[in-house]
Amino acid sequence: MPLQAMPTARDPSVLATIKLMSGRRIEMQRRTEKITQEDFAARVGIGARWLREIEAGNPKSRLDDHFRCAHALGLSTGHLVIPLLFMEHQRVFPRGLLEGDLSKLETVCIDAIAQHNLDTLSHQLFARDADHTPDD
Repeated sequence: MPLQAMPTARDPSVLATIKLMSGRRIEMQRRTEKITQEDFAARVGIGARWLREIEAGNPKSRLDDHFRCAHALGLSTGHLVIPLLFMEHQRVFPRGLLEGDLSKLETVCIDAIAQHNLDTLSHQLFARDADHTPDD
């Protein structure tokens, strides 16, 4: 089955798609751990009815609730953060990636950010050293 791309950020269905996929992931993990909706909702500090809305992918659900649920289940939040980054930069995100485990992709992103910061810091330090070299 070919990967379908998510709509661009201008399309209001982007957030709805992210919330739908997130809700499915949360529900699947909760069921895998054999936790009832009532028990999990109490653990997260929300009502069971609202948890049902989150798991159903209600577009009116709040992203922070998705983050809280994912965190409480020990899930990576890459399925939320990475598509949001694509959306913010008006890039097309392959929808099929939402169905997989994004933890490796998260690690690659974090490593790239860390390396960029190290490169920037090194450049700044070497530039300062070059400005302060003793005269010959």
